[in-house]
Amino acid sequence: MATEVDKAVLEKACKNIIETILFCLPNAYKGTVYEIGSPSELVAQRITSGVIDEERKTISWGLPERSDYNPPGKPWIEYRDEPGRPLEAMAWCVEKQKSWTAENPTNDSRSVRLQVEGVWEDFHHMEPVLIRKEDLYFGNEPHLQHARNCKNEIVWQNSEYVVAAVIKIHFRPHTIKTGSPETMVIKKLSRTLGTELLSYQLRQQSVEAMRQLACDKIDSCNVLAHSLRNAVAKSGFILSLMKLELGFLRDQWERVLLEHSDQKGVKEEVVHALNEALKSVGEGVDDQRKKLMQAQNRFLHFSLPPERGENWVRMQIEEKWNELLAEKPLDEDRTKEIRRGIDQLKRSLYLGKDPDILAAYDKMVESLKKEWTNLIYRDTDRLDSQFLDRLVLVLEDPSLNLPYQQKSRKSLIYLKTLAEIMGQLEQNTNVVLQQVLNSSRVAA
Repeated sequence: MATEVDKAVLEKACKNIIETILFCLPNAYKGTVYEIGSPSELVAQRITSGVIDEERKTISWGLPERSDYNPPGKPWIEYRDEPGRPLEAMAWCVEKQKSWTAENPTNDSRSVRLQVEGVWEDFHHMEPVLIRKEDLYFGNEPHLQHARNCKNEIVWQNSEYVVAAVIKIHFRPHTIKTGSPETMVIKKLSRTLGTELLSYQLRQQSVEAMRQLACDKIDSCNVLAHSLRNAVAKSGFILSLMKLELGFLRDQWERVLLEHSDQKGVKEEVVHALNEALKSVGEGVDDQRKKLMQAQNRFLHFSLPPERGENWVRMQIEEKWNELLAEKPLDEDRTKEIRRGIDQLKRSLYLGKDPDILAAYDKMVESLKKEWTNLIYRDTDRLDSQFLDRLVLVLEDPSLNLPYQQKSRKSLIYLKTLAEIMGQLEQNTNVVLQQVLNSSRVAA
């Protein structure tokens, strides 16, 4: 596997993600997680599968009696895309690092059984679990013999990510479509699984490093301390993961808060209007138009703190519109509509803590609403254990009623524990460095 995680821990993490998806998506009835081996082999191996019963109360676990992906797994050379061989969805997810949705099994171009036997299978969605190389290798990617595709091109050579696993979720007929809300939920939860696997690996590496520190002789302390110092210096990614989880919480909260509000869907409506306005801009600016449309669509898929998000809108959308309108002016009415749309995007960043909208929401007490919004809309640039403790405590309250409340709470607990381990590791490293410094002075 791209990560090195204990098998029992890996299976537990996979079961947790399958359980979360099956209980949250009413039309999903089966889930499987496949481990993807090291970049040199890319062996795809089924870790566990779960099927929920008709009452949607109990999940049965286990592996099918016969499957090419059961242990020891299926090597890359046997499932990659090759001329004259049936195409597999697994190959698409692993090589392209993109999801695959079988929304029409009778016309699924990557169903092996359909291609070989003419028998269609079921409706399903497959999502790769991506981990950033920088986070996984601390900027020091090992020199491995990487797998290649049938064109002899190195897999993932130009990507910032590795594929650690693939999630496959089966749905009842005609209840899943490409780009549907269900696929977005699975994509977001795949990031949570990636974070969890990464935290397990780093925790395991940290414990092993501290054990090695205690056992090594003094003459090896200098090299070891340098290695540990490098790891601690790279630990800022923990803060990035915490910010990502806060964004996920803001997104969940705004969906719940705006469900019955006239502000529901305002972001999507404004982005659609701005995209339509781009079509009225004159010819000769196709590249600018494409980049601006990509930025506007990207706005829908993240949740920054309001002040930071407003700055992002100003730099990525407003300034680009200013440049475009300077080059290709529109009439006054259309220009005003565009300006109003950009202002609406900025205001939409504050909907989750808007006093009027909060006052109309009666599913939780006022004191909790105030504390909750203060926590999740806080713009923080440092790891604050008291802040995380309070956030975890508030997430215990069932009146929040967030779709993935417990999953987010667990992720924050993992990150807090990881930050504490890294803090202790830094203290131990400083002690070792001081010992090395003192011994060097004595020797001198």
